Amino acid sequence: MARTRERLEQLVAQSPDIVVGTDRKGTVVYYNDGAQTILGYTGDEILGSFVGRLYPSLDEAKRVMQAMRSPEYGGPDVVETFQTTYLSKDGAGIPVAISGTLLRDEDGEEDGTIGFAKDLRDILHKDKLATLGEVAVGLSHEINNPLAVILNQAALLERDVEELAGERDISVENERLDAIRREIARISEIVERLGEMVQEDTYETKGYVGPARMVDLRPRSERDLDDRPELSGLRILIADDDGGICHSLEEILSHDGCEVVTARDGTEAIEALEAGSFDVVLSDVVMPKMDGYDLFQAIRKRWPGLPVLMMTAFHYDKDHIIKRSRVAGLETVLFKKPVDPDRLREAILEAVGKAS
Repeated sequence: MARTRERLEQLVAQSPDIVVGTDRKGTVVYYNDGAQTILGYTGDEILGSFVGRLYPSLDEAKRVMQAMRSPEYGGPDVVETFQTTYLSKDGAGIPVAISGTLLRDEDGEEDGTIGFAKDLRDILHKDKLATLGEVAVGLSHEINNPLAVILNQAALLERDVEELAGERDISVENERLDAIRREIARISEIVERLGEMVQEDTYETKGYVGPARMVDLRPRSERDLDDRPELSGLRILIADDDGGICHSLEEILSHDGCEVVTARDGTEAIEALEAGSFDVVLSDVVMPKMDGYDLFQAIRKRWPGLPVLMMTAFHYDKDHIIKRSRVAGLETVLFKKPVDPDRLREAILEAVGKAS
């Protein structure tokens, strides 16, 4: 019988769950190996301390003790799988389910408590994944079908635009149709990512507003590049007579680590180029004194290796600036209303030869 009791004590001591015992005053008198592993405190740090130290607050500790004395959670002097939170040594809240009992002496007076607490983090995580799986299936069904319709309509629209345009330049319209396709592909990737999270049995979160967090649905390749300063160190000249556009682009690119200089027309842009070197030029199409085509031609002649990206907000290039520039060798046209930061970064990386 003594050996059986000794073996039982060993099993409790080595249990992977948290086992904590207290005396009648709430002082911790027993603290097993599982508790040390999960909570981070050693036995020397906890034994002799008030048990409330293991809870986020004294009120939470009192709530558990009140539940143990109530008949609602398993019977008098007993709680069964009562959910609460323990506080680890590093300050993390750990959701647990406690099953425990009040201990009484020979006279029936309370003599302490003994509680077994199950760490619920893995269980709750799997519950979230199961819910996420159901959401992923629903989203795939409800989103992919409309996306297919949009994609088909974009293809029909592209055909109609080409037929109606005749000899007119339709680069602006084509760029907008390409933007629609890019966003459709992006939405499809998000839905696919939800399915991957369920299959991989894992997901990541990121900060949202204040303490709130949200599931990170970006592809892993994008998350891995978060800290890579792809644009950092590039020197960029922006030529645009719209001060608001200059300011917004400068903010976006400066945040990415670029050194940005702005010019309000083509003439100012030439002066800036004469004063210092740049890695790329972003030029508006329609500007006073020197339009985008003239600026592009001047740069091509004097700085032949300098990439130029042209921007426009017009639906119709009445002066054929874009068309003439394309014929002369311009490769990229961006559209600035609204500014698409991702497309802008992508175009700059392609222009300077950093695209992956």
